[in-house]
Amino acid sequence: MKKETLKTLVIEKITRDGYVIAEEDFIISEERIDFYLNGNKLISVMSIAKDQDAHIVGFLMSEGVLEDVNDIISLRISDDGLAVFIEAKINEENIKNLFKEKTLTTGCCVGVTGNIEDRIVKEFNKTKQTYDAMELFDRVEEFYDESELFKKSGCVHKAKLVLNTGETVEAEDIGRHNAIDKTIGKAKLMHADMKDAYLIVSGRLSMEMVVKCVMHKIPMVISKAAPTHLGIKSAQYRYHRLQNSHRMSKIR
Repeated sequence: MKKETLKTLVIEKITRDGYVIAEEDFIISEERIDFYLNGNKLISVMSIAKDQDAHIVGFLMSEGVLEDVNDIISLRISDDGLAVFIEAKINEENIKNLFKEKTLTTGCCVGVTGNIEDRIVKEFNKTKQTYDAMELFDRVEEFYDESELFKKSGCVHKAKLVLNTGETVEAEDIGRHNAIDKTIGKAKLMHADMKDAYLIVSGRLSMEMVVKCVMHKIPMVISKAAPTHLGIKSAQYRYHRLQNSHRMSKIR
């Protein structure tokens, strides 16, 4: 049974001139989704009941628990859409670390991560890929125009992966971390080549958002929202490389 991501509700709007208008509006329907790994309850997340299978894959791969999509034995969503079951070969050390550290993230829909302080990530991405600045501006403009769920509800985050072929993979959710995990999971399940891809996101770039990109070898992440200090430090390999050039070059 497919869950509805939008519900309708009659609301009252107050205008600047003091009138009260009753009208029907769209409201996002978030659900508690249970993730099961190898027969055991792993975690519950508040999320939109959409792309749930990609969500669990992206989450586990971002945490280094699932190292290769080919290690998945089976993957299914429950009939009511509120549980996802995955059987897979996993990294036992990293799953222990996930629950040992269990750090609350800074997401608008609070999540959990064990991937902090370089526990998993050891080196930063290197790429010789260049990107056309005008194309990036166009992609970001499209990114915000294309979100139907946001247009209707004003209540979702979005992530969009632009592959080096020009193809795109995207997902939306109430949580920005969820949106990234879903997008990454969809790309992995498609066996997409993510080398030299870039990710556009709607939320601020905190440490764990940047680290997700590092984990998946994505060399660039773009957002109109600001980064945090740790978000910048997490990307400082690239940052210091630019700083140490001692010159300003034209963006290609």
